[in-house]
Amino acid sequence: MRKSIDEADNLPLLRVLQPSDRTELLKYAVLHAVGPGTVLFEQGETPSFQHVVVNGSVHLLGRSTAGREVLIDVVEPPDLVIPAAVTTGAPYLMRARVPEASQLLLIQAEAFRAAVARKPALAQEIIFSLAGQFRRLVRQIKNLKLRTATERVGCYLVALSRRQGTPHRALLPYEKNLIASELGITRESFSRALSALKADGITVAGDTISIRDGARLASAYGVDPLIDGPDGSPPSRKVSTGKPSMKSKVRRSRG
Repeated sequence: MRKSIDEADNLPLLRVLQPSDRTELLKYAVLHAVGPGTVLFEQGETPSFQHVVVNGSVHLLGRSTAGREVLIDVVEPPDLVIPAAVTTGAPYLMRARVPEASQLLLIQAEAFRAAVARKPALAQEIIFSLAGQFRRLVRQIKNLKLRTATERVGCYLVALSRRQGTPHRALLPYEKNLIASELGITRESFSRALSALKADGITVAGDTISIRDGARLASAYGVDPLIDGPDGSPPSRKVSTGKPSMKSKVRRSRG
């Protein structure tokens, strides 16, 4: 297990700690490999662990009493999964499901809260995580409230293609019904929006969207960096360790 845990040593959460403090915290941790479709926890549950994404990703979903489910956020390496609930001991407001083979560091919630209370560097790292998640959700709220369905889809495709480094193509990162729910529309509305965007130079072939003129599309639908990103991390978060930093695979537009 020690060898496995060492694979997570480059996580910012651990790098900020002194070696002795890191060793102490990892006494209460396990590196866990999970398969696609695994549910980590349900909304309403009280946290037992702080989950940290090492590889892969975690979908956070909201579910109504009628059973309707929507995608709220996607957590990617090296971020924490809902630290707001873990640090306060409050029930989760979302369920967490793993969409792909992933690797997570699980730290016992009680030990994690105690370490946060004692270690200012760790507390600061939690603040960074919470700040990033807050900004993502504010962007999402602005996207939902300020744009029509077609505008949301157009801006999503432009932002996605830019993040994937392919300005003339966007590869949809997961099922269209999940993307639609993230954008606050139905699967049918998403399809109608894609059809409407064909007049502005997009071509749809399965999960691949070809974009004839990204600049034109961005101008037509009002791509805004304060909604569509990118949103860089503060310089103060960088920690010099002599090791390369972790890089997560870009999967989506962080609306």
